[in-house]
Formats: sequence, structure tokens, C-alpha cells
Amino acid sequence: MKLEFLYVPTRDLSAALALYRDALGWQEAWREGESTVSLALPGTEVQLMLDATDPDAAFGPIFVVGSVHDFHAGRPSELRVSMEPAAIPGGFMATFEDQSGNTMYVIDQSEDAAASGPG
Repeated sequence: MKLEFLYVPTRDLSAALALYRDALGWQEAWREGESTVSLALPGTEVQLMLDATDPDAAFGPIFVVGSVHDFHAGRPSELRVSMEPAAIPGGFMATFEDQSGNTMYVIDQSEDAAASGPG
């Protein structure tokens, strides 16, 4: 399990970029259309993912695992399922909440691995 992103939903992507990229000086790592931009956090491999697709989504960490289905099946009982595993581009994602209601996203890149075939 590796922390890959801090997910930050936003109602105004331009305003979020003005703060995080322009004022704080964080570098744009990648962009998906006009709704999602990832910024490199200085001194770390973790990225801040600004997303205007669903501004009411919960802020939270996004962890990469080998298999979302395996994680879901063996998850600690303290994690409540918010969203069952679902297909996303390149793999699967599931969403959980801890006992305090904090959201945690878990993704895998299983489809990317399958597409690349045997090494």
C-alpha cells in the first residue's frame, strides 16, 4: 500500500490552481482534460490531485495497492465500505471510511499491468 495522491475536490479548478500552482509554486505533474490536475508536492513523491469532476466528493488520501478486490476482501473490519470496487481507467477503485468518518480511496492499476502482458 503506497500513498500516491491527496485528493482535493474543488468547485473552481482555476482558483485552486491559482493558489497551489501559482502562489505556492507547486509544479504541474499531469492533467486530465479540463477537470483534473495533479501537482507535485515538493520533497515527496506524493501528488496533490485537484479535481472539479465531483466537487462534493470527500477530501482524502488515495492509496495504490496491488489489487483493489484483494484489499476489499481482506480489509480491516474498522473500514466501512463507501463504494464497492468499481472500474476506473487503468484498473479499479474502492472507497472506505474509518471510524471517524474520514475517507480513504484505494486504487490499483491492474488493467495497465494486464495490458503490458508478461515481462
